[in-house]
Amino acid sequence: MKLGVLFSGGKDSTFATELANSGQNEVVCLMSMKSENKASYMFHTPNIDLTELQAESLGISLITQKTEGKKESELIDLRRLIQKSQKEFGIEGVVTGAVESVYQATRIQKICSDLNLWCFNPLWQLNQEELLNQLLKRGYEIIISGIAAYPLDEKWLGRKLTKSMINELIELKDKYGVNPAGEGGEFESLVLNGPNFKKKIQINKHCLEYKNHSGVFVVEDAELK
Repeated sequence: MKLGVLFSGGKDSTFATELANSGQNEVVCLMSMKSENKASYMFHTPNIDLTELQAESLGISLITQKTEGKKESELIDLRRLIQKSQKEFGIEGVVTGAVESVYQATRIQKICSDLNLWCFNPLWQLNQEELLNQLLKRGYEIIISGIAAYPLDEKWLGRKLTKSMINELIELKDKYGVNPAGEGGEFESLVLNGPNFKKKIQINKHCLEYKNHSGVFVVEDAELK
């Protein structure tokens, strides 16, 4: 089956791409929404332009769609993106990296149902600690690209995912209720390398935007190595 992945460049959609591209299924395109609203309910926004480098490294075509990011109306733009992928790549199903967000999953499922597409969520309800450990085990290189919750601060921006970080996140879960995999919107991630990458993303220049436990690791220049 030909599949298109809703791809943000974060850990979940990248891992979902690897899992979906196996057996009789083939990921024929990556689909990225570029939202002007940094607080979008639906879409990942930090460093979304880096999906172009990631797609090149993965060797998979990328198709994008801009949206103003207005709640609910942004779904119209998402439908347009999926329809373009149907027309250009003949996709028969849509893959998401959804783990716990019912808000996102139900809305994507509705669009897929309307367009007679299979909706595949390979990470759905996976234990968050297990998810992070699987990413490390498979050799993914991941950094924190955005934060939006106490007690996370600017020191977290740009940090690489390690076993010690996972243990720290579990401690924050017990103490503050932080979701270890960021499923409550506490943080966003960026994948620099992985088992299905042909080249690694090297960050040459970046800056930090941070205020009151909310911030973004902004990649200003990057290349494939």
